[in-house]
Amino acid sequence: MGRKIYRTGNSLVVTLPKDALNQLRMREGTEVEIQVNEEQGVLIISPAEGSLEGVDEAFASQVDHFIEEYRVALEELARAP
Repeated sequence: MGRKIYRTGNSLVVTLPKDALNQLRMREGTEVEIQVNEEQGVLIISPAEGSLEGVDEAFASQVDHFIEEYRVALEELARAP
């Protein structure tokens, strides 16, 4: 499963295969942690602690939509004492 590194804007990007993401229950927007193992020459990408791994995709989508729709109100509530 080879991939190529390419440039987009000022960043370097590697695409991830959909099958691999599905197996790990990861999707667009999933927060990840990246570890480098120099001895073995490998890069390890895993879901971040507290990520939505295992959460129903439809539910996560509804939550994302809710947050986008009410972002301003939620930010104001977060600032309230």
